[in-house]
Amino acid sequence: MKEVKYQLIFKELADRIKRGEYPPHTKLPSEHELVDTYQTSRETIRKALNLLSQKGYIQKIHRKGSVVLDINKFDFPISGLVSFKEIMKKMNEDAETIVHSVTVEKPNHVLQSQMNIGKDEQVYKVVRSRKIDGEAIILDIDYFLKRYVAVLDAEIAKGSIYEYLENEVGLQISFAKKEIVVESCTEDDKMWLDLLEYDHVVVVKNYVYLDHAQLFQYTESRHRLDKFRFVDFARR
Repeated sequence: MKEVKYQLIFKELADRIKRGEYPPHTKLPSEHELVDTYQTSRETIRKALNLLSQKGYIQKIHRKGSVVLDINKFDFPISGLVSFKEIMKKMNEDAETIVHSVTVEKPNHVLQSQMNIGKDEQVYKVVRSRKIDGEAIILDIDYFLKRYVAVLDAEIAKGSIYEYLENEVGLQISFAKKEIVVESCTEDDKMWLDLLEYDHVVVVKNYVYLDHAQLFQYTESRHRLDKFRFVDFARR
């Protein structure tokens, strides 16, 4: 489908923001200036600016214009229960999943406590790093109860495990409890992440339940400090 003009203008302005031609906290040219630059209507410019706002590139401030936001951080929702693949698709980011291992294990004492399971329970342990724009900035360590997931391999893990569990296994994933902490980097973090100078990571611990309130997954999602902010929406 041929793109309409406001979409082309959106892409050009977004690219210029990404390249740093419009740095964070500066203002874009005014609507009037953009109308002259692109030789188009004010309505077309407003549609392009609205799309930039929806995608998190700018904040439109009444009587002050369009202020460029810091796009070097990625928004991860706290309250939602969505997969990395779904988030990246929504954000339109260039992302890659690297599967380091998929193993079947007996849980250690810590995992027994985290998942409230016995020592003889079997779990899948899946270790994956996530690259965004070529940098490995997330390390996901997932544990799934094997009694609910008979088959789980590296090919499945490279895609969306949730798509597989819901569409092929038929599990009904219902809700999650989340805990966010800052921890010192582990040896796994140092091995699999592009940490730069950072010696701590933000860790999101997910306890994921099926529709009958059975905990079946525990995840530690370990994020490089500088790249992420976690967002939620609240209304009083």
